[in-house]
Amino acid sequence: MEQMENAIVITEGTLKDRIYFIRGQKVMLDFELAEIYGYSTTKFNQQVKNNIEKFDGDFMFELSKDEFNDLMSKKLTSSWGGRRKPPKAFTEQGIYMLMTVLRGELAVRQSKALIRTFKKMKDFIIHNRELIGHREYIQLSMQTVDNTRDISKLKSDIVTIESRMFDVVNQLSDVVTKSDLANMMNSFVERHQRMQALE
Repeated sequence: MEQMENAIVITEGTLKDRIYFIRGQKVMLDFELAEIYGYSTTKFNQQVKNNIEKFDGDFMFELSKDEFNDLMSKKLTSSWGGRRKPPKAFTEQGIYMLMTVLRGELAVRQSKALIRTFKKMKDFIIHNRELIGHREYIQLSMQTVDNTRDISKLKSDIVTIESRMFDVVNQLSDVVTKSDLANMMNSFVERHQRMQALE
């Protein structure tokens, strides 16, 4: 199968940009794998089609239009436009199976680079899982402290509001009491004046 010699250089960076999380698993897309292996997407998919018995559903599946549109909106790239049908997605097992299908010197070289890079990425996760867990724990702890501080401030604000409300109620009570007292005094004076007038 004809290959182009301008295939991309495989690094952790170039792979991370081409790994997507779809249907609960990490996958790579046919046209980007074709680019990695130096094939046109059509010739790449033709080779897969010629060996379709090797690609079960857990090795490869075709994205729905909605899945691909959602992916394009997240990727924000125009280079994916113009495709007539959604791409095929290959799981890690599917990519390893591709290595048995794609032939030629460049394919062998790229397959070896893929295997080595996948291993580096996995080794990094394994060696740093405690650090990653610790970092998440610190973030969670910091968030908990922030939440506790917010709750304490909220409680303090509530106490302040309650205290102010209590003062307002007391002032209102005083006003009502004075008002009632004034009415009683006025009533007493009026009655006393009437009684004096009758005498």
